[in-house]
Amino acid sequence: MKHGQWSLLRRTSGFTAIELLVVIAIVAILASLAAPSFKGLTERWRVRSAIEDLQSTLYYARSEAIRRAGNVVIVKKADGGGCTNAGSDAQWGCGWLVFVDTNRDGSQSGTSEITLQQTSAPTRTEMEISSAGTTMNAMISVDRWGHFSNNAAQTFVFRAWPQGSSSSDSAASALCIEPGGLIKRLNSGAADCP
Repeated sequence: MKHGQWSLLRRTSGFTAIELLVVIAIVAILASLAAPSFKGLTERWRVRSAIEDLQSTLYYARSEAIRRAGNVVIVKKADGGGCTNAGSDAQWGCGWLVFVDTNRDGSQSGTSEITLQQTSAPTRTEMEISSAGTTMNAMISVDRWGHFSNNAAQTFVFRAWPQGSSSSDSAASALCIEPGGLIKRLNSGAADCP
C-alpha cells in the first residue's frame, strides 16, 4: 500500500468535529421541542401522587379508627419549613398528619396522643378541602365506624392541582369523601361529589 492511499483511508474513517457538532445541535433542538410536552405529564403525575397519598392516608386513618374505637384525627400541617401552601384552614398543601386524639379536642397536645402517620408536602402541588355551604376546618375526624366528618360536613371534596394554576386545570384531580366513608376519585372536570 502506498503512502498516499493510507492517508486517504485514514481521512475517510470517523467523524469530523464539525459533523459531531451538527449532530449535537440537531439533538438539542429536538430535545427542546419535546421538553414542553413533558411538563403536562409531570404535573399530572405529581397531582396523582398527592391524591394517592391522601387517599391512602384516609384508608389508613379509617382502619385505625375502627381498630381503636374512634378518636383518630387527620390534621393539616401549618405553614413552615419552607412551605407556604396552608394559609387558610381549607388549604392542605403543606401535608398532614394522623394521630389518636385521646382528649377529643382536635389538636395534638401532650405525649399521650400518638402520631400514627405524617405526610410531607406534595411537590409543586396545591390542595384544598371544600364542601357545599359549609365552612371547612383544618381537621378531619374519623369515628369508630370509619365515618369521616369535618366541621359537621359529612360529604366533602379534596382537590389537588399543579402549583401556579387553578383547580380547573386539566391536570387537577379530586377525592370525594361521602357520609358512609366511601372515597371516590373524581376527574378534573367534576365540580362536586355526584
